[in-house]
Amino acid sequence: MKKIICKREYDTETATMIQKYTYSCFGDPAGYEEILFQTPGGLYFLYVCGGEDSPYPKEDILRLAKAKVEEWKQAH
Repeated sequence: MKKIICKREYDTETATMIQKYTYSCFGDPAGYEEILFQTPGGLYFLYVCGGEDSPYPKEDILRLAKAKVEEWKQAH
């Protein structure tokens, strides 16, 4: 998936996957996945997707500030 946010490109095809978090199991309407990526330029983002009752009912890319990366890793 590719998304432009604030004139910067975030692309799961060219970024490096750092860590993956899965809540529940496939098919659960409340289940979801968060995957942390780092771009070749050093920016971080989350690729998110989930079921219709999850926090991420649609696939999306969300920017993640470098200061929040360790916080996200520790929470997952």
